[in-house]
Amino acid sequence: MSGLQEALLSGAFSVSAELGPPMSADAEFVRKKARALKGLCNAVNITDNQTAIVRMSSIAASCLTLSEGVEPIMQMTCRDRNRIAMQSDLLGAYALGIRNVLCLSGDHQVFGSHPESKNVYDIDSIQLVRALSDMKKKKCFINGKPMKFPPEFFIGAAANPFADPYELQMIRLHKKIEAGAEFIQTQAIYDLEKFEKWMEDVRAAGLHTKAYFLAGILVNKSVKSIEMSAQVPGIEIPQELMNRMRSAQSAEEEGKRIALSLIERISKIQGVSGIHIMAVGWESAVPEIIERSTLKSKS
Repeated sequence: MSGLQEALLSGAFSVSAELGPPMSADAEFVRKKARALKGLCNAVNITDNQTAIVRMSSIAASCLTLSEGVEPIMQMTCRDRNRIAMQSDLLGAYALGIRNVLCLSGDHQVFGSHPESKNVYDIDSIQLVRALSDMKKKKCFINGKPMKFPPEFFIGAAANPFADPYELQMIRLHKKIEAGAEFIQTQAIYDLEKFEKWMEDVRAAGLHTKAYFLAGILVNKSVKSIEMSAQVPGIEIPQELMNRMRSAQSAEEEGKRIALSLIERISKIQGVSGIHIMAVGWESAVPEIIERSTLKSKS
C-alpha cells in the first residue's frame, strides 16, 4: 500500500504536488526538485510527456524521485503506448517500487513538439483504469490471461469539473470510478461556486464515498501565466481574479495569495480529501505555498 493511500484511508487531508521531468537526461534536475518537496506532501505527480513534449520518461523520473525519499504518482497517458507497452511498463514500474498511477488520455500530439507524430490511443483512460483494477483484483492481463505476481497500484484518474458538456463529463467520472479509480485529481480550480456545485453533484451520487477527491490548484506566476491558463479548455477564471493579477504590484505574490485563498476555502468543502498543487515552470513556489497554508497542519 502506498503512503498516499494510507494517509487518505486514515482520514488525513492529503497534499500532492507536481514535478515535470526535464527535456533532457539530467537526473539531478529531478533529484533537486524532489528534495525541495521532501516532507511537505504525501506524493508527487510525475508527468508523462506533458503537453505532448518529449521529456524524460515518467517511470525513470519516478524512480529518481523515489530514491530521494519522495513518493511518486506516476502518470501514464494513452497517447503514446498500445496495450502491450502499457502493461509492460506497469509491471516494470511496480517492480521498481512505484505504487501510485494516474491514468490519463494525454494532450494531443499536434499541440506538442512533434506534431507530425502518430498517436496510439489503443485504449482510453477509462479502459486503462479497468486494466489496472483487473490486474489488482482479478490478477490478469487485459486479454484475461492470469499472472502470478500482479501489480497492486493505488489507481488514480483525472476529472474536469468545468468541461462541457457537463453531463458527459459527469458520466465519464462515474465510469472511471466504476472501472476502479480509487482517487481523483481535478483540473485547476478557480471558480469556487461552480466547483462547489460540482461537489454537490458528486456527493449526491455518493462518489465521494467510493473515491478520494484531490482538488487541483494552479499557482500563477505572472499576468501572462493566468491569461494562458484561461485559454486552456475546461479552465474558467473569474474576472475578479484576472483583475487582481493585473493590478498587483507583485504578480508573483498575488498569484500565491490567490492560490492560498482557494486552498483555504476548498479544504472546507465536504467530500474533498486533499489538494493537488501545480506550478508549471515554477515548482520552487510549491514548498512556500504549503508552508504558508493550513495544509501542513491538516496532513
